[in-house]
Amino acid sequence: MRVHVVSDVHGNATDLARAGEGADALICLGDLVLFLDYADHSRGIFPDLFGVENADRIVELRTARRFEEARAFERSLWAGLDRYAVILGAVRKQYREMFAAFPTPTYATYGNVDVPAFWPEYAGPGTTVLDGERIELGGLVFGFVGGGLRSPMRTPFEISDEEYAAKVEALGEVDVLCSHIPPDVPELTYDTVARRFERGSRALLDAIRRTRPRYSLFGHVHQPLVRRMRIGTTECVNVGHFAATGRPWALEW
Repeated sequence: MRVHVVSDVHGNATDLARAGEGADALICLGDLVLFLDYADHSRGIFPDLFGVENADRIVELRTARRFEEARAFERSLWAGLDRYAVILGAVRKQYREMFAAFPTPTYATYGNVDVPAFWPEYAGPGTTVLDGERIELGGLVFGFVGGGLRSPMRTPFEISDEEYAAKVEALGEVDVLCSHIPPDVPELTYDTVARRFERGSRALLDAIRRTRPRYSLFGHVHQPLVRRMRIGTTECVNVGHFAATGRPWALEW
């Protein structure tokens, strides 16, 4: 059996349409929406609305961790606009493209920038959405945990540590633990380009140590200090920033 795994698609529908080629199934670990590309400030909902110069400024402030200044600057740009309606309209447009590109079968969970309430509207019969749930593929049990933890970035699907831990606990023992964010390990959570630690999950780390799955697969950190490491007998793998690479990570057994 061969499964391809992607994460952090961020608007790359072209490569997503080919991501399942040669595989029995595709697994997507979330972040379909592209609000702002930190590598190319001309891409995303924000620069489409406000231009590249303003995108440059937002990235500069966020990278410097000047989050209050960044939020104040954004508020000034949105003055006179219905921010909620404009963003959700743009998200819907991206979701139409992303879900249409998914091959059959696809098993997907949410990222921290996703809007879960919209997914049932766009997920076709070949796409199964899972969060705090398990499936069996080729004799292996896969468990899925979607979303991210609360952070200064205030992205759309951030939840409390307690709510996240409850979803991890609901999985029980699995062979492959699939999540958007990594376990809370410094080498896996530090982004070398953004120059900051992203939030990882202590609950994921505890589950890995307790239940010893074969694999822990995740994304979220686009340029991690370490992409792959072992925690006990578990192989922990950042499957890659698909928006930039256009290449899925392959799991064969």
